[in-house]
Amino acid sequence: MTEQTAVDLAQGAVVMAVTLGGPSLAVILIVGVAVSVFQAMTQINETTLSFVPKIVALGALLVILGPWMLQSAVTYAVSILSNLAVVTR
Repeated sequence: MTEQTAVDLAQGAVVMAVTLGGPSLAVILIVGVAVSVFQAMTQINETTLSFVPKIVALGALLVILGPWMLQSAVTYAVSILSNLAVVTR
């Protein structure tokens, strides 16, 4: 395995991690900011009010994007494993 192969594998792993984790983090960030603004406007300081909407939004996102995320992860894993078989020869 050359240095370039190792760099390519690491770069692909980072891109896949951002691709799979990015939408979840973005939705949680948007919902968290919206809930914080709502709490600031109404002066309601309930801890469950900041926790439950994030969990519900993440669950909905995983229901919607879950199949795509799983397919992307499986495709990446198959690609990595097939490339490692070629590289080790």
